Amino acid sequence: MPLAVKSSTHDLDIADKRLLSHLQAHGRATNVELAEAAHLSESACFRRVRALEAEGVITGYAAAVDPRAVGLGLSVFVSITLASQAQDVLSAFEAAVTEAPEIMECHLMTGQADYVLRVVAADMDDLERVHATRLTRLPGVARINSSIALRTVVRRTALPLR
Repeated sequence: MPLAVKSSTHDLDIADKRLLSHLQAHGRATNVELAEAAHLSESACFRRVRALEAEGVITGYAAAVDPRAVGLGLSVFVSITLASQAQDVLSAFEAAVTEAPEIMECHLMTGQADYVLRVVAADMDDLERVHATRLTRLPGVARINSSIALRTVVRRTALPLR
């Protein structure tokens, strides 16, 4: 399934933004804690969270895991240029990247590269394996350019809600 960006935005009031900000920082917060943070009653808070989920504003819940703690300390940004811009080539490429668990993100780009991927690996040997068995086998690839991150300076999961 291709990655898509929704063009519409939701009209969020201050209580919705407070709920979302608190959930982004404290994903395991109870409804009581959320209600307090958003200055709402517990029942109103519960209804709003369910509405935000139903509208697709809240897309899921996940634990943040330190990649090094699970043996995936190497982050690599991979620029991919395809041989063609035909829709069937783009679709085949996008379908294939969803099957590679080492590919954490895939972005369709403007500029020099067609796609930029964020890939995780255990070490250089593992990166070589991913390159040989995953990246070079993606359909339509004409060129691959990889950059290894030496250190992560900022990693955010919370969006800046204003």
